[in-house]
Parts: sequence; C-alpha cells; structure tokens
Amino acid sequence: MKKLFNHPLMENNITRADISEVIKFLKKKNQILTSGAKVKKFELEWSKWLGVKYSVFVNSGSSANFLSIACLNEMGLKGEIIVPTLTWISDIVSVIKNNFNPVFVDINPKNLCMDEDQIISKINKKTVAVFLTHAQGFNGLSQKLLKVLKKKKILLIEDVCESHGAKFGKVKLGNFGIISNFSFYYAHHLSTIEGGMLCTNSKKIYQIARSMRAHGMAREIDSVNEEKKIIKKHPLLSPKFIFCHPGFNFRNNEIGAVIGSNQLKRLDTNNLKRMNNFRLFLKLIDKSKFYNDFDVKGNSNYAFPLILKKKSLKNRDILENTMKKFKIEFRRGNAGGGNQLRQPYLKNFKKKLNLNNFKFVDHIHFYGYYIGNYPSLTKFKIKKICKILNSVNFK
Repeated sequence: MKKLFNHPLMENNITRADISEVIKFLKKKNQILTSGAKVKKFELEWSKWLGVKYSVFVNSGSSANFLSIACLNEMGLKGEIIVPTLTWISDIVSVIKNNFNPVFVDINPKNLCMDEDQIISKINKKTVAVFLTHAQGFNGLSQKLLKVLKKKKILLIEDVCESHGAKFGKVKLGNFGIISNFSFYYAHHLSTIEGGMLCTNSKKIYQIARSMRAHGMAREIDSVNEEKKIIKKHPLLSPKFIFCHPGFNFRNNEIGAVIGSNQLKRLDTNNLKRMNNFRLFLKLIDKSKFYNDFDVKGNSNYAFPLILKKKSLKNRDILENTMKKFKIEFRRGNAGGGNQLRQPYLKNFKKKLNLNNFKFVDHIHFYGYYIGNYPSLTKFKIKKICKILNSVNFK
C-alpha cells in the first residue's frame, strides 16, 4: 500500500539522547527535582552561548515576557511601550497587565518584524520602551533603529522566542536589548518540554527577575550581600520569608535544565540545518504565487513562511484545501495567529485605531501561513512540498 504524504507542523525536539541524560540524572540517589544546581548550570551555559552576563530559567517564554515588563514596572517606570501587531499574545498582555499602555505598529513584510519607521514616528515623551519581536527567525534590528533608541534613551526589549541564534551583524539577537526573552517550547530551536529564559546584562534587573520568578522572595536574588541588607531592613520578618517584590512561581525544574544543557550542544548545528532548509524552500517556491522577497541575512529560521501574493479568499481556500489533502499541517496568520488587533482581548484598543494603518500585518492575517521546518527535514521532502504548493491552480 502506498504511503500517504504527511508533513506535520512540528517535530518533537526531545531526542533519545536527551531522555538518556534525564534517566542518568534520575538514577542518582536523593535528587531534588525542583529548581537547583542543574538549573543554575543551564543558565550559565546559556549565558555563555548567547554572550550575556545573566540568564534566568523560567517555565515558559510567556513567563519571560511577563517578567521582563514586570521588572520595568518594579523599577518605577510608567508610560507607553511600542509593540508589534504580529507577535504572540503574551508580549502585549505583559505590557497591559503591568500597567503600561501599548502602542501598535505595522510590520515590515521583508522580515515580519516591526516597521522601524513606524516605531520611530511613534516615539514620544511617554515612550518607555520598544518591545520588539524577532518573528520566525528573522532579525528585526537595524543601525538606524538602535541609534534612535540610544539617542532618545528608549529601552529595547527583545522577544527572541522564535529566533534562537539569529544575528544582527555578527552578534546574536538577545544582546541588544536591556532584556531579551527566549522560549524553549516544543519544537522551537531548543526545547526543555516547556520553558523559557530571561537574559540581561543588568545586575539590578537580574536580581529583580530572580526574585519575582520565585514569589518575590529576597532569598532568591542570588546575592548574599543584598539579601543581608534586606534582612537588616526588615527585622520583624522571618529572614527566609521576606517578599520584596510582587512575584509569582515562574520557576522551572532540574529535568528541564538537564534536557536544555544537552540540547545546547547541538543547537548551532541544528540552526544551520534549518537555515539551509529555508534557503532551499525559498529557491524552489513559486515566486509568482508566493512571497519570497525576505531579508534572510542573519536568519535562524523557525518555520517556513508561506504568504500568498494575491488577495483572494477563493485562492486561500484552494490553498488550504490542497494542504489538507496532502496532510501539510499549517497555521494561518504566521506568528500568533496574525494581526493581534483583530483578537477579542484587544477589542477596546481596536475601537481607537484604524486597521487601514496596518495593511501589511492584515495581509499576513488573511493570506499568510507557516509550515514546519525542522533539522531532520530532508531535501527530498522540501522539494516534494514545494512541488505540491507550486502545482496549486489558483483562480
């Protein structure tokens, strides 16, 4: 019987080698599985790989997003934060729930990241930060944008959840903002089952983030001297239960850290495979039907972006039916389901905005997709996928 073609959206990144490391760890006597020595080890390894001073391992990229903006709040900052319309919901929710006002901008179709000219035009005296998402492995930075942010003293927060290893120039993304975030979700470049990382070169932010990761406790700030100062300042409180920040439990565990440390060994190799896959995909895909004019410099591709050139709901239905027929799993809207301004949770913000000012993200919303790209994907299968997509007969 002929085997049916099948291309899932994601492939599990947890390998037998990762499981073996976990088993080896669990066989040791009296292991404490909550956050401990393995978590600290993974944080140090990640910091070295990325090139930053401090990293905080948390239970998801969304938690890293929230902690990032919560740190700004704890530092007494107030005002507006410029956010993308093509991103994961947690970026925008983090801004709103930490009492900042989100300011939305459209995207640049060449990299699916925020349009830098719109960012610059919307900076004003109330602007505290720019929360920039490097979507689907693309770099969203430029010297022009960095120069303006530095001159105007606007903080940069980088969401690198889908772009591990991507670069601006020769430097990995995640080194340019005061804080950067990564996700280690299933099938991302590196996976710890569930997990994320907050990274920074600021000792103050590092200590706040560590504390808020674990209920806001003083004993979690990773500084004996600072902890002693806090204990001395609060003599009526139990030294082990001083809650100096309004924190949560965003901790990860030792098993996730063991997997993360093992996966880090092959991250660069896997990223190169993903990028080579992406270049082959762009070379083969029919550019008369699908958009392929992307800025791939520094890219560390997470998933293949498949964007119809023509605005046609009929063609969209034809494409989706074809992908379903050949079991090519897809998600419409690319990162986060498309234009976040069309989501119910932002209905009050949408009332004040004209969606015609967000035409590029709206095109992605209705006519953009992503399909799976992973290190084990073969050239033969990529060619087969492109052949299927290119053969679609549009009206």
